[in-house]
Amino acid sequence: MIKIVFFAALREQLNCAELSLAADDAKTVNDIKQLLSDKNEQWQQTFSNTSLLSAVNHDMVDGSHLVKSGDEVAFFPPVTGG
Repeated sequence: MIKIVFFAALREQLNCAELSLAADDAKTVNDIKQLLSDKNEQWQQTFSNTSLLSAVNHDMVDGSHLVKSGDEVAFFPPVTGG
């Protein structure tokens, strides 16, 4: 299984803090994004945002990063501040 977690406004938008996916269902972060987008229109809008950030096991990654069973994949909006 792959643990998927959502942070900040993303958690509120999706009304979901975390979920799990079968490792066989996804090979990359982009695969996970596609699977989540297929859930419904709200999820599709959220994951169509090209500035969405992702991390695997606490390391920032891009969409082509490979995932495997036991990984934790986190999604969060871009960080701003001053």
